Formats: sequence, C-alpha cells, structure tokens
Amino acid sequence: MSVQRTLVLCKPDAVQRGLVGRIISRFEDKGFKVAGLKMMQVDEALASTHYHEHVEKPFFSELLSFITSAPIVAMVIEGENAVEVVRVLMGVTNPQMAMPGTIRGDFGLNLTKNIVHGSDSAASAEREIALFFSPDELHDYQLSIEDWC
Repeated sequence: MSVQRTLVLCKPDAVQRGLVGRIISRFEDKGFKVAGLKMMQVDEALASTHYHEHVEKPFFSELLSFITSAPIVAMVIEGENAVEVVRVLMGVTNPQMAMPGTIRGDFGLNLTKNIVHGSDSAASAEREIALFFSPDELHDYQLSIEDWC
C-alpha cells in the first residue's frame, strides 16, 4: 500500500441537501486527511474536460447540466490506498444498488443525483486533481493520529 491522493467532488445535490460535513466526516473517520478543500461553481468548460470520457454517451448533456447547476465542494483526500478505499466508502455509482453504510447508499437518489464523484484510478486522480486544484491549494501536513491510522 502507498499513500495516495484522490479527488472527491461533493456534487450540487450534496451541497443543496447540507450533506458536505457528513461526507467529509466519513473520510476523516476512516483516517484520511483533507489535503485540499474548496467550494466552487463548475463552468461548462471545466465540466466538459472533467467528464470527457462521457462526451458520446446519451446522458452527457444531463450530466453537464447537473454539475453546473449549483456550487460543488471539491476536495483532495489523502491516505493509504486512498483511490480504492474512497471508492468503497462512496459505494457503487447507482445509489439504488449501493450498500447501506456507503455515502451513495445512504444519501444518493439516482444515477445523476448520486451525491459524490471520486477518481477511479491513480492516473485519473492525478489528472482530476490538476483540473480542480493548483499546487498551492494543496497542503502537506502531519496528523497527530497518523501513527494510529
């Protein structure tokens, strides 16, 4: 295992429903640390770049419309095997199939309003973090609990 960073987006539905703090707590409770955090409005250009792999899919316009509809909270989560573990904590993409106890299983409504986005690989995490954060917005620091987690 290695220390990794991954991107997590609390989508507009998470912000509008007041779930951001509870979502951050899930990651902190697991022993991860927040290396970057900001609220922002995603514009169409950023959304199109971020979701480029879906551009030919029939749901692409709905996805763009949703992610640009209201502010999001973007964060970089850091810790051991962060990419994989964060995806497990989030649950499968379809909230109706996500296990209770996962973020999507507990809070998600449907494929569009599924609360969070998380990078699906280390390569995606590197690309996505660079889209949403400049290097000076990311922080390296030690948590006093790191020896225990």
